[in-house]
Amino acid sequence: MFRKPPQKLRRFFICSNTPLHIFTQQKINYLNPVFKYIKEYYAREFNLFYLLLIILMLGLLIYFNYWHGLEKQIEAGDNTKLADFAGYYLLYLIPFTTAFLLQLLFYKDCSYYKNAWFWVILLLAPAFFSFRVNFNFHRSWVLQTFTGPDKYFYLYCINWIVRVFVLLIPVLIIWLIIDRTNQPFYGVKALDSVKPYAIMLLIMVPLIVVASTQKDFLQMYPKAKMIHAMEVTGWAARWRYIVFELSYGFDFVSIEFFFRGFLILALMHICGQHCIIPVACFYCAVHLGKPMGEAISSFFGGMLLGIVSYNAGSIWGGLLVHLGVAWMMEIGGFLGALFGKLKQV
Repeated sequence: MFRKPPQKLRRFFICSNTPLHIFTQQKINYLNPVFKYIKEYYAREFNLFYLLLIILMLGLLIYFNYWHGLEKQIEAGDNTKLADFAGYYLLYLIPFTTAFLLQLLFYKDCSYYKNAWFWVILLLAPAFFSFRVNFNFHRSWVLQTFTGPDKYFYLYCINWIVRVFVLLIPVLIIWLIIDRTNQPFYGVKALDSVKPYAIMLLIMVPLIVVASTQKDFLQMYPKAKMIHAMEVTGWAARWRYIVFELSYGFDFVSIEFFFRGFLILALMHICGQHCIIPVACFYCAVHLGKPMGEAISSFFGGMLLGIVSYNAGSIWGGLLVHLGVAWMMEIGGFLGALFGKLKQV
């Protein structure tokens, strides 16, 4: 008569027959906090007509940018510094402000308009970022100090590092004035676990692989291709790539502290979850100089990271995802360019 195998053996067969199911279940468990945050946001905040108007507004902005060169006209070199600052200020202010104003049509609890600090942040935040974009007072010193192709390497690296402090110093001042007693500096709270963010990063891999085959992506990435103009035969010279990529990554520290730290965590005490979509609109506007697919996805990515930051009270998860995606895009740009050369051979 047939006898049941021992308990341990039965467990082995069950596990070995369903590894994909177990792996999938583990992945869902790791992502549970993120799913929970999204579910709660959807239940409390989601309004279809508001979201459709936001998408229409951003669609028009993207149309005027990629078909009529909106951001390129602002960036034109013959403008004065004041004109450049004003142009970028309006580019950021208009979608940011419009997204808040549209909430008056769909939400009843918009009393935050009576809060003076709401207006201070609304009007100053685009100015802070516009100042960051246009800050180049160190440029002449770098170009005079270094010669040959090296000067552009140092210009890029120093520029990314300087811009972190240019953006975070005014944010620190705001925190000292209004939030020092309410919370730690925007977003420095430690994470409970990095696993959900690591899985989010893995989900991005196939999307970056597809993007790496696109012409506009390869025109922009890898950023480190500018080093190709320099001699990199020696090991010391190859360190330029590492320094370049670390400096490039350091720039994302200020981005996360500004958008998911300052804007989300300062505004959450004033207007709650109503701040998430306007901040994502602002975040989309700063991507208008990037490939169009990146600009479009930045809105949805900004929403997701905003929801996570709002609930976790930390920017470290967003920084992990943001840095990981940025460096994967660098790798994707290198591999995409290499694959293109191999196809031509």
